[in-house]
Amino acid sequence: RLEQQEYAAQVSQSFAPMNVPKEGRIIISEAGTGLGKTLGYLAPASVWAEKNSGTAWISTYTKNLQRQLEQETARLFPDPEMRKHKVVIRKGRENYVCLLNLQDRFGRLNTSNPKGALLAALISRWARYSKDGDMVGGDFPAWLMTLFNDLAPGGGDKQLSPQSLGLTDRRGECIYSACPHYRKCFVEKAGRASRKADIVIANHALVMVQAALDSALGAPETEEEQNASGGIRRLVFDEGHHLFDAADSAFAGHLTGLEASELRRWLKGPETRSRRGRSLRDRLGDLAEEGHERERELVREISSQANVLPGPGWQKRVAEGNPEGMTETFLACVRTQVQARTNEGMYNLETDCRPPVPDLLELARELQQALVGLVQPMKALAAALIARLADEASELDTSERARIDSIARGLRRRAELTLTAWIGMLDQLELEQADGFVDWFAIETAWGREIDVGMHSHWVDPTVPFSQAVLEQTDGVLITSATLKDRPPDMPDDWRNAEMRTGAAHLPFSVSRYAYDSPFDYASQARIIVVNDVNRESIDQVASAYRELFLAAGGGALGLFTAIFRLRETYKRLAAPLASEGISLFAQHVDPVDTGTLVDLFRAEQDSCLLGTDAVRDGVDVPGQALRLIVLDRVPWPQPNILHRARQKAFGGSGWTDMLVRLKLRQAFGRLIRNRNDKGVFVVLDSRLATRFTTAFPGALEIQRMGLVEAIDATQEFLGESLAGKGSSN
Repeated sequence: RLEQQEYAAQVSQSFAPMNVPKEGRIIISEAGTGLGKTLGYLAPASVWAEKNSGTAWISTYTKNLQRQLEQETARLFPDPEMRKHKVVIRKGRENYVCLLNLQDRFGRLNTSNPKGALLAALISRWARYSKDGDMVGGDFPAWLMTLFNDLAPGGGDKQLSPQSLGLTDRRGECIYSACPHYRKCFVEKAGRASRKADIVIANHALVMVQAALDSALGAPETEEEQNASGGIRRLVFDEGHHLFDAADSAFAGHLTGLEASELRRWLKGPETRSRRGRSLRDRLGDLAEEGHERERELVREISSQANVLPGPGWQKRVAEGNPEGMTETFLACVRTQVQARTNEGMYNLETDCRPPVPDLLELARELQQALVGLVQPMKALAAALIARLADEASELDTSERARIDSIARGLRRRAELTLTAWIGMLDQLELEQADGFVDWFAIETAWGREIDVGMHSHWVDPTVPFSQAVLEQTDGVLITSATLKDRPPDMPDDWRNAEMRTGAAHLPFSVSRYAYDSPFDYASQARIIVVNDVNRESIDQVASAYRELFLAAGGGALGLFTAIFRLRETYKRLAAPLASEGISLFAQHVDPVDTGTLVDLFRAEQDSCLLGTDAVRDGVDVPGQALRLIVLDRVPWPQPNILHRARQKAFGGSGWTDMLVRLKLRQAFGRLIRNRNDKGVFVVLDSRLATRFTTAFPGALEIQRMGLVEAIDATQEFLGESLAGKGSSN
């Protein structure tokens, strides 16, 4: 198509050689739904990779989008065997099964009971034939675990998962070449494959974290580690409207019980029989044997100093007011301040750090000094390990060098980034809030139960560090999406918000901007209805509206929710009536399978229905009759928390909130029409959809406001022939 060719020609500039040193080619391109942007950038990316013997990285926001992109590459490389070598998916280590963990855990499962032995045999069979060992969104049958919930650690009503069984990798516990399964390791295989691939499909979080590490710590010492971890020179950010949120997560600091206890586990290893993992001493293993007494002394000192961090059972002790150690005592005081200044609720509780309650500043000073005492031996051990790479260059083989480098970088990452950030956050408590940052205390809850407590620190504008660590360090970057621009009523073609939310506004050089409209005829293909007589506070009324609209469409419907609680309550009320009409109902946060599999089932079963939240709203591609109706429960307002209020103040008041609402509405509507033959209805069950939000939708569409009965009739009438022969309750 002509529009696609023009788009490909423009975005291919991000793969052209640089003309000015340290001024990468940065392109921001909004490409309307249906333009064919994925193939439009994959084609020049693959050409650049082949001509330059390099690797082009494609970054998406979710695992489901990674899967869709990998499927799209079949158009470039139809031969599956060739595609396996040309295209590689990279995810965080925690997604992959760890074969050593598998061996350790199965030893206990096989001796516990016959059912445990059966589960071990089934997972072993899967691991033998798995394409990539991905247990979270890959080819692992997640539903299998629900058949063995009675084996879940802790018992009760807990759900069994690969993570709860300890089968997947955890932060930094890998022992690399010392592992007997090293050559078969799925993570290592993915790393080796990506070094030879033309295209690597990663996610925003992985790319940003690695870029932040390389920016702060420098490149790894060994070539193998350099190839495994970074070297990204040409980069495409698809779903670029998520860059702000991804950067917000990647460049934030969290001094919390969970984070601190995880660091203790990384350093000291498991301290109870029910826990798994490996200590720093275990990971060093034979590397710190005879002739390296200084390193063994540092390991012992680190293990001793790590006692300042929360140990097993910290949550119960902190909640009951019986903390042990400096970090737990500080967290207990933080918890007191949060509880004193907030009301109980089903969501997270938070309060400002200032003014502090009595004793909190003194506890912060003591903890700060204790953390400094932990940082020093960690830095010293990292330096000693790095020195060995030069001192023992003639003795260390490649795998040993990579192992030493990896452990040293793990130590530096935790000492120079994590712990140093915590020390800075504690120091800041005695001062006024630093410009450009926002700090707060919080108790994180889940269904009425406290799961974490601590201090959080975020950039007000996280694209500042993102721009410095990623955009300025890369030779060429394409940022693309169907929804980059906000389109406010008074400035429908304004790029300022797009540049701000992608980090382009902070670059010391100019960027190129392009926009392409969708080729679809929305006026004839779609309808938008706002239902104005359903009480959004009544779950029964909302569920009834979903039921009648889903039945009116004969299935092929996607229900979007702004809260998991309302999704689950609605599911309870929908499952039986839809089943009685022969309509299958799938639901994120209910069905024990990953989002990608749910979408595949929904797509394959043409007249089914699917309920979901953000991960379904953003980037899911279901063309054709399988999706002909979208129902949104509420206007997607952002949570009015401390962080949002700080950004609202910094970025223009209510205009910031309005922009976020419009962008979410654009994404939601974008799921409906995916090709020129689609017809669909978009329904909002919230009369609060103000006129200033309606510019989120294509201008050719009229927003129709009516009651539920009229909406049901309008849905049936518009969908017309697609409903032939389908039952309805009306």
